[in-house]
Amino acid sequence: MSSQVRGGTRWKRFAVVMVPSVIATAAVGVGLAQGALAASFSVSGQEFKVTADELDGKNFVQYGSIATEDGAVATKEGKAHAVAVSGFSSAKITNMCQSVVTPNLPFGLGSITLKLKAGDPGKATGDEREEKLVHATGLYLDVSDLDADAEFRNIDIGVGAGQLQNPGIQPNADKYVNRNGFAQRAEHANLKNVKQRAWATTAGTFKLPGLHLSLSKGVDECY
Repeated sequence: MSSQVRGGTRWKRFAVVMVPSVIATAAVGVGLAQGALAASFSVSGQEFKVTADELDGKNFVQYGSIATEDGAVATKEGKAHAVAVSGFSSAKITNMCQSVVTPNLPFGLGSITLKLKAGDPGKATGDEREEKLVHATGLYLDVSDLDADAEFRNIDIGVGAGQLQNPGIQPNADKYVNRNGFAQRAEHANLKNVKQRAWATTAGTFKLPGLHLSLSKGVDECY
């Protein structure tokens, strides 16, 4: 079975998480660029923005969940956020940009934008182009808002979240998921012209060729 969805696709929750500390973010970024770290990040109390020319993923799953700040159980109002989790057993991303704004910094700094870019293949073709894309395995994207042109192959809509396999529900996140709740899955998902806001992203591995991390004064987000 084949299914396509075009234009203005809107979900809740997708993306890669950043730390508003310069030193911590730089260390994580270097480690990921070298393929040395598993990726698990979140911006405490903040959404961040992500854009990509294309995200191409295998074994897509999607289900409703709850995002909590700092990964803690929400005990106070405003500490939890309803999200739709999109998971992929593996994915490759073209021209990824992620940004988060830290406002009201002391010493007259005001707002500072942290921006990360990676996966620009330029004019490369074939295997060389493939090597320059961002690659992730066991990727889970926690998105509050998503716009994209989307295409799904062999999609199965309306299954229970507990029936999802490969990659299934995110490990250690069962307590936030209604296993009998609505979910969907597909063998392949392709998203183009992606613009999204997210609370968190995790991945087993996350490799960022051509990583460029920058800090700029004021608000200078990916979109």
